[in-house]
Amino acid sequence: MKHTNDISDDPASSAPRHAAHGRQEVLRDPGIPFAEFVAIIAMIMALNAMAIDVMLPALPAIGDALDIIEENHRQLILLTYLLGFGGGQLFFGPVTDAFGRRRVLIGGLVVYSLASVGAMFAMDLETLLFARVLQGIGCAAARVTALSTVRDCYTGRRMGKVMSLVMMVFMAVPVIAPSVGQAVLLVAGWHWIFTLLMVSGVAMVAWTSLRLPETLAVEKRRPMVAATITSAYMTALKTRACLGYTVGTAFIFGGLFSFLAMSQQIFVDVFGLGNLFPVVFAVIAVTMAFASFMNAQLVEAIGMRRLSHAAAVFYTGIGALIWIFAATGYENFWAFLILATLIMMTFGFLGANFNAMAMEPLGDIAGTASSVIGFISTLGGAIFGYLMGQQFDGTTQPLGMAYTVYGLCAIGCILYAERGRMFHALERNGD
Repeated sequence: MKHTNDISDDPASSAPRHAAHGRQEVLRDPGIPFAEFVAIIAMIMALNAMAIDVMLPALPAIGDALDIIEENHRQLILLTYLLGFGGGQLFFGPVTDAFGRRRVLIGGLVVYSLASVGAMFAMDLETLLFARVLQGIGCAAARVTALSTVRDCYTGRRMGKVMSLVMMVFMAVPVIAPSVGQAVLLVAGWHWIFTLLMVSGVAMVAWTSLRLPETLAVEKRRPMVAATITSAYMTALKTRACLGYTVGTAFIFGGLFSFLAMSQQIFVDVFGLGNLFPVVFAVIAVTMAFASFMNAQLVEAIGMRRLSHAAAVFYTGIGALIWIFAATGYENFWAFLILATLIMMTFGFLGANFNAMAMEPLGDIAGTASSVIGFISTLGGAIFGYLMGQQFDGTTQPLGMAYTVYGLCAIGCILYAERGRMFHALERNGD
């Protein structure tokens, strides 16, 4: 059923409409309770975070089992997943715009689950890395369709609020994932971590199959024609807000992935935390979930731009402090913990808002837009993170450098997207 409500009306409405340049866009009712809709999308997105963060405590064990001699090469277990995840998104955008959301989503979750089975039985590094690429590709399909489904149903600040609630759950996963991985290692081998991922994937296949409806109307689907696909890609890349915030997200993710790549080495090798690593990681990660919750509460009143622009400046400044402390010999665990916790809070105000602002002008090609955004931000972030991760030298200086340099680049992207402006609201009822 279709119905409309202005986004400035009842905030609990499940199918708002967006006024842009005098045009009203009718959005679809998701057909299930708002809380369940957010929960499904959040858990789909959480599969990605789980596939990354649950691995962190297991990297030394996997390295020993598979004869990975160079410690920095363990990061390939994360990188190959991110390559599949980032690259796969570029393909699935046009597919979901042509065939709808449900089939692509469920197919991706099935691939994710089967790839987890392959990783469970991997006996060498090559097999494991291949399974990780497939796992990333499956999750890419799920991620593209999840974001497209949100855009099918919501827009403007309301979309920003939905994404913030989704990201709150998404950010909560890193709080528990390393501890879960550590707990698995205490009672079983590292292969059982992939059993957990397989079970999670199968559970989401069942939930989405039973409850999540198709949100892309047949009349709005776009044919799988090369010229149409190319045109949609070019539209996304030529849209200033989409390109600016997408590349900006890639730089922000570059800092996050740098932290993920180096975190086990920093906390275990530099600060000697040993088995306490998951606990400290959880302390840092919980602030990301809290910040996402606060963003969801504030975004409709303050606006996505003001919140995210301020967060980008804060992100860069804190990164510079980490770099300075390490470079001048004042590096210590408590100082790093405080600064790392503060910088992680900024992701709660950056990821959801940057994604929403990049998607906002491209409702007619939401699937393709989501794939372009995901491809550039994830693949770019993975490459940026890997480049800095390989610079790890036994100190936190490379991480501080990553945050600072990538933060400045993200601010430059904001200025490009907003034609030199920052901290403004786009319009009274939008952002």
